[in-house]
Amino acid sequence: MRTYPRNSPEAAARIVALALTCDGHVCSSEERALEKLDIARELNLAPAQFAQIVQTLCEDRSVAQAPLGPMDEHGDAAMLATLMEEIDDAGLRRKIIRLCVAVTVADDYLADGEIALLAALLAAWGPGTVVAPTANPARHRNAQRALRVQDRAASTTWVARP
Repeated sequence: MRTYPRNSPEAAARIVALALTCDGHVCSSEERALEKLDIARELNLAPAQFAQIVQTLCEDRSVAQAPLGPMDEHGDAAMLATLMEEIDDAGLRRKIIRLCVAVTVADDYLADGEIALLAALLAAWGPGTVVAPTANPARHRNAQRALRVQDRAASTTWVARP
């Protein structure tokens, strides 16, 4: 897996790209949500750079022989923990969570992989967590625990729109 500089737009975009692809496909409503959010402006990227980061993420996962389909707990927790360690700025973390939530609920459906990713992000970065620039070994354990959320009896979650 390629590395990006800490707190860089590319590192942030890669986590959003993971949210976009973690259910195994990208639908048009998710693409429209990203356009509406102006993902490039939000993350200070060049206009076509987000699409390039999505492509790079898929290539890296393919080379690592990670499944390109929905996320699972077999290795994805370690990968996600590594990606999350590249972000230690609290404001950027909040922005990434907001963008990930927006893209995952865009199709009014939360797949298991999306639930697992959001749970891992919130467990590691959400309210009540300590935001420290130093490495936190608990983050890796939190990501693994959160990825096990998909083992629940209910396999899908519908998102109600107000």
